[in-house]
Amino acid sequence: MRVVQFVVAVACMGAVVVGSNVLVQIPLNHWLTWGGLSYPLAFLVTDVLNRRFGPLAARRVAWVGFAAALAVSVWLASPRIALASGVAYICAQLLDIQVFDRLRDQRWWRAPLVSGVLGALLDTALFFSIAFAATGAPWVTWMLGDVAVKLVVNISMLAPFRALMWNLARPNATNRTPASP
Repeated sequence: MRVVQFVVAVACMGAVVVGSNVLVQIPLNHWLTWGGLSYPLAFLVTDVLNRRFGPLAARRVAWVGFAAALAVSVWLASPRIALASGVAYICAQLLDIQVFDRLRDQRWWRAPLVSGVLGALLDTALFFSIAFAATGAPWVTWMLGDVAVKLVVNISMLAPFRALMWNLARPNATNRTPASP
């Protein structure tokens, strides 16, 4: 993985996590916060990295993204949200990477689907119990709504995952030799 690719991956991951930390504090209704719609993109980033560059690169981006997002989240979100986000994020991302790597040689959709579902379940359980337990917020219903949305978004991310993998696997146009006259 080149430095530019690493920086872009970390920036994408950081944007998703920081944005989600802010959005999770804004209820959409009694069942969902806005963060539930944005956070599943973190699993897409991790899965693309894992497929393209392997689990070591995906873990590096997860850890650097974690550090960057946690530092920024402390300023943009409450300390409790930042802590909950950090714990849930790194545990879920490391689980996602491990499961994806074990399933990578099976059908193309199995690794991102299973790893994403397991990661989303762990992330949701950890985040909502740390962030909102004993606050008076309707966190159990938010958690149920959040996990339902994450599962739907996870399934819907299969098409972009496949498209990105196809696009990244194509030969680079600048590496092609010109056609002979």
